[in-house]
Amino acid sequence: MTAEPTLKPVIWVGTSRKDLRKFPEPVQDHLGYALFAAQQGGKHQDTKPLTGFGGAGVVEIIKDYRGDTFRAVYTLRLAGAVYVLHVFQKKSKIGRKTPKSDIELIKKRLREAERIALELSEEGERA
Repeated sequence: MTAEPTLKPVIWVGTSRKDLRKFPEPVQDHLGYALFAAQQGGKHQDTKPLTGFGGAGVVEIIKDYRGDTFRAVYTLRLAGAVYVLHVFQKKSKIGRKTPKSDIELIKKRLREAERIALELSEEGERA
């Protein structure tokens, strides 16, 4: 009998989970499946490293749906979990670049995820 792969927990940072729930259902399903692949240690075909983070393990999932672009940004660099940092609909029709305001929010939430990971590891050491 083969053992089931262990799934990494998903930790939603900020309003990311609430924001995902506002998306059209097919987009929620697609992004959810890509996050499930990350939980299993895999990589969905619609994921790519997010530029500007120096290969820091920050990844984005991109889903185009009915002329709109939806993104979910997460990191695996913090041990043992998938930290979803930001979920948003890209509004700009010009260029593919992630808007500066979204990059700043992702950086802020990455720091928050690092704080959460530190707290969780300290709790684990005390247990």
